[in-house]
Amino acid sequence: MPRCARIKSFDSIYHIMVKSVGGTLLFRCDDDKERYLQTIKRYQENFKFKVYAYCLMDNHGHIIIDACGADISKIMHGINQSYAQYYNRKYERAGHLFADRFKSKIVDSDRYLVTLSGYIHNNPSDIDGYKNNVHKYRYSSLGIYLGIRKDSLALVDAAFVMQQFSRDVKNARMDYLKFVQSCDKDELKRVIAFKEEKAEYRSERNIIVRNVEPEKVIDFVSKYTNEDGSSVKLKHVKNVKALKSLCAFLMRGLCDMRQKDICFVMGNITQSYASKLCFEGYMLTKQKDDYRNIIMDFLKEYAASY
Repeated sequence: MPRCARIKSFDSIYHIMVKSVGGTLLFRCDDDKERYLQTIKRYQENFKFKVYAYCLMDNHGHIIIDACGADISKIMHGINQSYAQYYNRKYERAGHLFADRFKSKIVDSDRYLVTLSGYIHNNPSDIDGYKNNVHKYRYSSLGIYLGIRKDSLALVDAAFVMQQFSRDVKNARMDYLKFVQSCDKDELKRVIAFKEEKAEYRSERNIIVRNVEPEKVIDFVSKYTNEDGSSVKLKHVKNVKALKSLCAFLMRGLCDMRQKDICFVMGNITQSYASKLCFEGYMLTKQKDDYRNIIMDFLKEYAASY
């Protein structure tokens, strides 16, 4: 029986749930949860989507993702495939890790978004020791919301939900504390240092229109790297690795191109090589100062948003 087409739109916010196949533990240890969050961050830097909340349990996980104009299927396929490869190598196993496709539901109102964040943050209440202490669960974004844990990956935009309670940071945290009904409020008040912060919560949605033609990407990167753009389609050409890698990276993340489209543009290369180029382009933006700002510079020049 054919599967139903996933309901998607380019400007949607999604409730994503991932679940392991059978009785397999999706995350066998804390390092696995850390790896999954790091993988989300890597794809976030590529596709420029936002994460509003998350909670990772041992056999499933919840994430609220604002796709910001990107294709949610491409985002989640990349994240889950990358994590599954890591998992199978680490535990010397083969086969599927995730149960069928990831589940997604469009978040269609602010009220639903806020309620959903509370549901996600209360997931650890079923774990021994966390029923009245869900704020202490490390692999949930609740601690980030309440200001008791630093977002070391800079992954979560907590402000988008918190500003529904108040623009003032202190008041928003206090109101969100009250909203999390299943938590021990006295304990939460004790552990949260409500400072007299002058900051305000301000976060707006920014939908990126991802329709830049590949020729413009190649032209932009060739000027950025001072390399000959015509070399992108030539095989076995040395000294243009940065050009090809950065082109593939931008095409994949900011132009909504499929792997096979990138393969065609780059002279009918294999999909595995295209994937490798995308990753190498990402690493260049992380490791080389010359390319650290290429994403923002590209967005300023080409990718219109609203």
